[in-house]
Amino acid sequence: MNDQLKTMLLKAKLNFAILGAILIIAVLGKFINPELTNSIFITADQLVSDLYIVFIAITLGAFIPNFKLVAFGSIVAFIGTAILIRLGVFTYLTTEYVFAVLIVILGFASIANLYRHYREFGL
Repeated sequence: MNDQLKTMLLKAKLNFAILGAILIIAVLGKFINPELTNSIFITADQLVSDLYIVFIAITLGAFIPNFKLVAFGSIVAFIGTAILIRLGVFTYLTTEYVFAVLIVILGFASIANLYRHYREFGL
């Protein structure tokens, strides 16, 4: 394998971990609670048509050099929002909807960051 490709794959291991986690959530969710999993992924599919969310995710993934900040920041924002939903602050949101937003943000940001790594090496 090419040294540049190995270096790119090592730099992008967080991206692959996030994309793999989304895949594992989808597969395990189909076995554990298929109705909830279907509703979350249907919501995520509908969110993709809201282009501003996709543009924000791509911008985060492509232009923030430290992708760990994007990944962990998104997860912390999800946890904080979920806590506020449980406390009754956000009565108009559901945890499932916010989780669907998290999946869309992390998925597109990971793909954009992978592309950024690809462009750096000129493969």
